[in-house]
Amino acid sequence: MLVVQLAIFLVSLFVVTKSADYFTESAEKIGLSIGLSPFIIGTVILSIGTSLPELATSISAVLQHHSEIVVADVVGSNVTNILLVVGVSIIFTKNTVLNHNASLVDSPILLASAFFVYLSFLKGKFNLIEGLFFLAALIVYILYALNSKKVTIENNDNKLTVKEPIMLILSIIFLDLGSKYTIKSIILIASILKISPGVIAATAVAFGTSLPELLVSLTAAKRGKLDIAIGNVVGSNIFNAFGVIGISSLFGAIKIGYSTATIGIPYMLASTLLLIFIVQNGKLSKWVGATFVVLYLYYVYQLFF
Repeated sequence: MLVVQLAIFLVSLFVVTKSADYFTESAEKIGLSIGLSPFIIGTVILSIGTSLPELATSISAVLQHHSEIVVADVVGSNVTNILLVVGVSIIFTKNTVLNHNASLVDSPILLASAFFVYLSFLKGKFNLIEGLFFLAALIVYILYALNSKKVTIENNDNKLTVKEPIMLILSIIFLDLGSKYTIKSIILIASILKISPGVIAATAVAFGTSLPELLVSLTAAKRGKLDIAIGNVVGSNIFNAFGVIGISSLFGAIKIGYSTATIGIPYMLASTLLLIFIVQNGKLSKWVGATFVVLYLYYVYQLFF
């Protein structure tokens, strides 16, 4: 039974991440074909696209009355993005010198998003009013991004074909199916192993849904563009905090699990502060990246033991 559920979990998570890729790609092409600027597409669609797996699984968790998975996934993904994704990016980058203007221009918003999550769940529950506040904060961030960032996408063919709308619709369908079976398998695996679903969400699901950020950041880092790698993580973490939790709250109240409250959120706050601190130095060593990865492994160990 456990082997079957593990197989379902892995296949479902793969479907979610691949569907998010196809959704983002087709949305880009449709946006260009109807006249949206590459700037808007790059700033809004791409940043949301890398967080779609978290959003899909979180909405599904609320609808299946396991809302504690939402915060566990978001917090786990944000910790994974900072400690694992940034850590690995630093280890493999060709250029460890950061451009201060490009690296963490969003750091105040990143820090605010982490603290808002902490403050909102002090009482153990997150309601619709708080969700609307988070969504308002997300809109402010997007407007800020549109006015301050220059994002370009190279695209030589803006002609729309029938393929893009079909891929968009199919990706949404598979996102829905994949996220539903991901949550169902998590609940059954947790029951079999007698552990909290939130622990699985904060580790296995968080790692799986962070794969888009890992691939994008690692590719940028290998090309010597560490600023882009870190910027991708920062934008994704802000959207996870404000967007994923905010949108999920529209479908029901969100609770927080014990391990997320006592381990996950403190780790998220600490790793956020650590990221901001080490980036201010301007030059990062491979040892910093290795330390981040070790801290991530210790975080996973803390959750299970």
